[in-house]
Amino acid sequence: MMQMVETYTQKNSLLNAMNGFIGAVNNMDQTVMVPSLLRDVPLEHEKEQEERSTGNYLRDAEVDMFGYYTQLKAIRNDIQWGALGRAEEMRRKEKESLAQEATRANDNEASEEEQVDLEQLFRFHLKGLHGVLSKLTHQANDLTHRYKQEIGIAGWGQ
Repeated sequence: MMQMVETYTQKNSLLNAMNGFIGAVNNMDQTVMVPSLLRDVPLEHEKEQEERSTGNYLRDAEVDMFGYYTQLKAIRNDIQWGALGRAEEMRRKEKESLAQEATRANDNEASEEEQVDLEQLFRFHLKGLHGVLSKLTHQANDLTHRYKQEIGIAGWGQ
């Protein structure tokens, strides 16, 4: 029974969600041999309408498959290597944050209520991140399948 609980917990872990997304994007990247073929290929209209109504995680301005392809790869790179372009800004904000924390540490009154709020906030964002990664993984898999359909190899390797 412990094994089943552990497997369920691991299945829903953030690391597994990130690895699943990275794997789906890597598969997409290996499948899409000529990314330029994705330019001006519209998304399926029914799916596009459904995504817009349920919350599309990719930018609305990029409504062709090439836009999704490049954005999914950029998100994968940010997960794997960090947001390199934003590193300097993050360091500056981190220094400011550390200065503020030092001031708070001198006050030494971190209430128990704040800690509970931080835990709830963490769980809220963790759940949200897990949901976003699941949807992005699904979108990467859909793009891979659609590319195969466009070039006439749908059903290969399945």
